[in-house]
Parts: sequence; C-alpha cells; structure tokens
Amino acid sequence: MQNPKILVIDDEQNILKTIELSLTANGYSPEVYSNPIDAIKRTKEIFFEVAFIDLKMQPLDGIATLEEIKKNSPDTTIILMTAHGSIESAVEAIKKGAHDYITKPFSHKEFIHYVEKAFEHHRLTKQIRGLTIQIQETFENETFVTTNQSTKKILSIAKEVADSNIPILIEGESGTGKELLAKYIHSNSQRKDNPFIAINCSAIPENLFESELFGHVKGAFTTAIKDRIGRLELADGGTLFLDEVADIPKQMQVKLLRFLQNMEFERVGESITRKVDVRIISATNRKVENDITSGHLREDFYYRIVGVRFNIPPLRERKDDIEVLLNYFISKYGNQRNITIQEEVKKLLLDYDWPGNVREFETVVKRLLVFAKDNIIKSDYLPEEIKNFFPKQTQLTTPQKIDELEKQHIIDVLKIAPTAKEAAKILGISETTLWRKRKQYGI
Repeated sequence: MQNPKILVIDDEQNILKTIELSLTANGYSPEVYSNPIDAIKRTKEIFFEVAFIDLKMQPLDGIATLEEIKKNSPDTTIILMTAHGSIESAVEAIKKGAHDYITKPFSHKEFIHYVEKAFEHHRLTKQIRGLTIQIQETFENETFVTTNQSTKKILSIAKEVADSNIPILIEGESGTGKELLAKYIHSNSQRKDNPFIAINCSAIPENLFESELFGHVKGAFTTAIKDRIGRLELADGGTLFLDEVADIPKQMQVKLLRFLQNMEFERVGESITRKVDVRIISATNRKVENDITSGHLREDFYYRIVGVRFNIPPLRERKDDIEVLLNYFISKYGNQRNITIQEEVKKLLLDYDWPGNVREFETVVKRLLVFAKDNIIKSDYLPEEIKNFFPKQTQLTTPQKIDELEKQHIIDVLKIAPTAKEAAKILGISETTLWRKRKQYGI
C-alpha cells in the first residue's frame, strides 16, 4: 500500500505527540488531531485507510466521533484507544463499526503491531470487495472465490476455452469446486442463456442410466407409464455436466461414445433419431489413469471427453484462500452482522487439512455463525477434530490399507456433518453409497 494515510485523534497532547513520533519512526506520515471535530472535517476532504480514536475525549467522545467518521468514510478501518476500565464501551464501539481496540498504556512495539494488523485488515477487505465485484460481473452469481495463483490460472484458461465446443474434464477431490468451475465455463460461453444440466453419474442405478440420459417413451419398460425427456434433450443448446463420469457403466460408455460422434441418439423404446447441440463437461474425483488401467473407464471414451483437462488443487494446497473464503462465507451467510474473528480461530482453520475441501469449510463457517450469538467467532465453537488437529497427525507411523484410510475419512466427515445427506455431499458420493460403506465398515 503506497503512502498509507493514518489519522490519530486524542485530546491528550503528550499521548498524541508520542504516537506521532512512534509512527514517524516507522516510516508513516500520520495526521494527528486533539480536537475530534477538526478531525471529522478532515475526513470529508481526504481518505484515511486507518484511524486511531481515543474513547474518552471532549467535546465529542470516541463513539460519537467513530459514528461521524463512518458517515464520511465508511471504508476507513478504525481502532479505538481505551483505558482498562472502559472495555465495555470499546466492545460497544466495535458493534458500531470499529475494527478493534487497544488498551492504554501500550508500548511502541505493541502499537505498531496494531497498526500493521489494521492495514492488513484494510487490504484484505478491499481485496474481498474487488473479488465480489469481479464475481458479480463475470461469474453471473456463480462464485469461485480464490486468490491462489494456480487456481486463478485455471480460471483464466477456462475462460479462454469457454466459447469453444471442446469437451472438458475437471479433476479434483470432492468439495474442491468442480461443478462450480463447470458453471463458470458455461456462464462465460455463448451458451450461457441456455440450460446447464448436471447429472451425478454415481447416483443413478445402472438399469436406469440410459433412460436418464436419453429419455424413454411410454411402455418402453414396466415402470415407463409416460414419455420422458432425457437430460441430453433438456441440455439442448447448453451444457451437460457429467459429475463422477468414471462411474458411468461400461455399456453406457459405449452408447455415449456413439452419441458424442454425431450428437444423435434415440429414446429408449423408440426408433426415431434425435439430434441435439450439447457441450459436454465431465468431472471426477479419482485418478482417471487408474480407472483406464483397471478397465473401469474405456480409453476411447476417455479421449472423447478430455479435450481440455483441469485439475483443481485441494484446499490444503491453497491455504492462501482460507482467509478470503472465511470472509466471503461470513459475508454470504452472516446476515450483514458485524462479525469479529478470534486470531486463534484463524490459526486453527489454517492448520487443519480440510479433507472435505471448500464444501467442508463452508459447512464449518455456517456452524460458527450459528453459535456466534455475540457476533464474535471463538475457537470454542469449532468442531473438535479442528481444535485438536495438528499437521503431524497426518503423518502415518505405519502404512495403512486404503480401506482403513477410507473408513477413517468417512468417520471424520460423519462427525462434522449434521446429516447423512450432508456427509454424502462432502464425501462426493450418493447417500446409497454412504449407507453401503457404513454397513461394510461397521460405522
């Protein structure tokens, strides 16, 4: 931040002079005022990134001064300076828009620490506001919030290929935002005014897959009591998103391969050839090379869906997104409350490995907001597995089988998820698959 502007207001001249010297010694050029009315007038003339305001002043006290400055300059980050006996008043000031407070007497080192924290808060708030504007302008209500350079590169390339019809394969762990990236591509394409149809391939029984995709006519099978339009027709002119594409039965992969060659198909029980114009985007949370090697995924089908390949990194590999996501979800779900976050909470959120990725993170933030009745997010409100987590716990002392790791992962997710349905979402599997695995592992 170039030439940051700091405002200091205190009616005690000796304290004001000490603060001015402290700031000047650290390279800042503060404007200091002993009269709060003069300072309020000055905020109408220039913008101050940060302001330090004494709580007990004449002729206006700190809270009244805060309110007036916020009217003139709502984006200024304000810190209250208060004596130990006035903590309650400082808390009241935070509810009215102050970012934080510092108690007198304070050392030079302590004060500069607060200055740096205030500027960091101001920088982050400005960054989030810019991201929000960008989201509104380009994502059309589809929010992929990130400051991570590798993820931003993915978004940049995705935007470049959005207008083509080339098929896309998105890889990434459950909860990383694969469907969100697919919607981003769709919303940046010429197809954006046409349907985006998503289908979870792992949730459809094998005997219903063809009907689900291609549709059927009345009488095609026992339960076909009326004609039904398939997902491909519903997506005509738009985008079809095949989530967990590696779970498509092999026989259906053959039929889809035939469809992808000329965009023609027949409904189940009908001999009429229909043609659609659909852009295919697929996603998987598995290693496709392993599925090809095992024969689970046909190689010829794979090459039809992998025109461009993206791999979204897990949240544990983009920890620089934690704070911006935290602020974004608080803004989204906080009902415009002025929320304060304990520093310990931020540290614990950064230390945790987030096996459920952004989806799990979002669920945890919702939980924190429910418990934060006093508008302060405390570490007490975090789930136990986050409070007790240390990175070294992820290092295995002895090798474990894949089944053992999967069982423990399911147990961990079930602890944080309010319902089995939400747990299945975090794990990226259907409720039926979750029920089967719980039965298999005796969970």
